Amino acid sequence: MTYNNDEVRRRDRLLDEARALELLRTAEYAVLSMIDEQGKPYGIPISHIWDEGEHIYIHCAPEGKKLRALRAHSEVSLCIVGRVHLLPSKFTTEYESVILRGRAQLDLPAEERMHALHLLLEKLCPEDMELGQQYAEKSFHRTEIIRIDIGELSGKRKYVPPLALALCSTSPQPHTRGKGALVMRTRRGRRRGVWRYASFDIQ
Repeated sequence: MTYNNDEVRRRDRLLDEARALELLRTAEYAVLSMIDEQGKPYGIPISHIWDEGEHIYIHCAPEGKKLRALRAHSEVSLCIVGRVHLLPSKFTTEYESVILRGRAQLDLPAEERMHALHLLLEKLCPEDMELGQQYAEKSFHRTEIIRIDIGELSGKRKYVPPLALALCSTSPQPHTRGKGALVMRTRRGRRRGVWRYASFDIQ
């Protein structure tokens, strides 16, 4: 598994590897993208577990479109989204994301499949492990496990500094300029370091 950000165009928005691995470990869901048996793109949200090594595990039913697609084309991409913060006044969004590329493996041995279910239980319901293990054993015959062998991953993020947010406030600031007039200095009108002024006569 290689962490490789060479293809990220905005070099000022690289997500560091430690944070990327944290998202891989803790994210509640991801979007799995693949090519289906007709050669068309196909993507679905999934729950996953990282084994802290080279593999991602996904559980599903023992038949369905996803498995048919993976049997036809085993190469996949996985997208994980971390913190997202919409900034309306800045006309942008803070975000974190990780893109993973790998190859799906099916028909895993029973021991590995049960190990993957155990890892999922530890992540998703750690306070109910005993009951969860019983459930996993009871439903094991109708549960399939997909293993994704991770080739490489990359991460990107956008953080807006607090000062930039302050400069982007939409609330006008009163400012006096000359006698007998109140001037509202609007921050939205700021462009290339120049403030726009709206003057109001005081009666």
